[in-house]
Amino acid sequence: MKCIMVMFDSLNRRMLAPYGCKGGGWTHTPNFKRLAEKTLRFDNAYVCSLPCMPARRDLHTGRPTFLHRGWSPLEPFDDSMPEILKNAGIYTHLVTDHFHYFEDGGATYHNRYSTWEFFRGQEGDQWAGFVKKPSPPEVVAHRDHRYFHQHYANIELMKCEDDMPQAKTFAAGLEFIRRNHKEDKWFLQIETFDPHEPFFSDDKYKDLYASHYDKYKGRAFNWPPYRTVQETPEEIEHARMEYASLLSMCDAHLGRVLKAMDQFDLWKDTMLIVCTDHGYLLGEHDCWAKSWMPYYNENANVPLFIWDPRCGRRGESRQALVQTIDFAPTILDFFGIPPTKDMLGKILKDTLANDSPVRQAAIWGIHGGQVHVTDGRYVYMRAPVRKDNQPLFDYTMMPTRMEERFHPSELAGNVELGGPFSFTKGCRTMKIRAQGVKGYEHPDRFKHLLFDLQTDPDQLRPIQTKTDKNVENQMIAHLSRLMKECDAPPEQWQRLGLDF
Repeated sequence: MKCIMVMFDSLNRRMLAPYGCKGGGWTHTPNFKRLAEKTLRFDNAYVCSLPCMPARRDLHTGRPTFLHRGWSPLEPFDDSMPEILKNAGIYTHLVTDHFHYFEDGGATYHNRYSTWEFFRGQEGDQWAGFVKKPSPPEVVAHRDHRYFHQHYANIELMKCEDDMPQAKTFAAGLEFIRRNHKEDKWFLQIETFDPHEPFFSDDKYKDLYASHYDKYKGRAFNWPPYRTVQETPEEIEHARMEYASLLSMCDAHLGRVLKAMDQFDLWKDTMLIVCTDHGYLLGEHDCWAKSWMPYYNENANVPLFIWDPRCGRRGESRQALVQTIDFAPTILDFFGIPPTKDMLGKILKDTLANDSPVRQAAIWGIHGGQVHVTDGRYVYMRAPVRKDNQPLFDYTMMPTRMEERFHPSELAGNVELGGPFSFTKGCRTMKIRAQGVKGYEHPDRFKHLLFDLQTDPDQLRPIQTKTDKNVENQMIAHLSRLMKECDAPPEQWQRLGLDF
């Protein structure tokens, strides 16, 4: 038995042909359409912890991260699905261009695999060394972004598509398949940072949207800022076209994997999972990007496609409520390995076979932001009740963030012992006061929001919770139950104004 996971970053399902491509099917994604014909499409797949590295910690551990910790490495007490496979004699290989694995806040993930390959140059990866800064074009936004000049230095070294990190990543994944397709017992993770911003793609993918590019004469805009939309309609459309061009590049490389599945007859014994860590807002809800706003469905309800050769079902949809935390137990089960006792994700074998439900509700969020829950019909967003967003703590034995270590001033005299929690295997952690999401200034930050997806699928008309307390109380009950299941620290209830 073998398993291939193809993981994209910031994949918005509403831009994909199999999900209807809102706006009339205008994006060029034929291989995603073919993928849906060869696999099962999940319509109620949700994220859990966000953004990038919290989602990957969930993928490894099979349990939510965001209630205890923000962006972080794997902790010493964490289970790791690839490492469990490796220790059980299943060969695991990671090919990736996701440079956050190699910053301070992600540095314990890649060595959980048997082998790994990393391809340089995405976004702000500190790769191309130019003492004299390259001259970037005139841009709409983000010229002051910390990654801005490094990005333009990196792309100086990319003269054609084959030089681009995504192309190198897929080429390496395909080489692993060619080299090992006759062997048994392996797991391959092909993971690209695309279509994450900045939206940089080969010109041949822009040519697919030539009617736009021929008429657009404005400034470069392939890097939306994390804030409200302030651009002109023409600039907004241009950003979406830049995303669409990169999405079509992703589609083309996905097609290479599907071709390999055919060429080597892998459909008979190889599970295929195509997924993403989260979605991306391209102006919906008057917002760009992610993280700083409530997690609307454009970010939270993500595309997911799975082929399981054991059941052989394809070309169908699944309505069961599933999450990122389900990947670890499902992949372990595929190889005949039971999930660990600390994994809260569900095995999806029966869901794949006959759409059997695995949960009543799903919980997701970012550390220090709103905590979200859905039962498949309603989405409830529970906000902090105090303007200082306290009390809130990081629980960790690995005091690093995305790009840096915690500063001594944060640690000296300010660290208590936390835990142990049910999943820390008897370990006490550092308990460090946190502020939550940096720059989180959305106007709805301190509002509890309730949406009925049946009557309002675009989440444009929040239900007035004061007039519909029954539904709100039902969703609070789901939220509280799931927080207890996660062994959330007691102060999270206090921060959210809930009874423990």
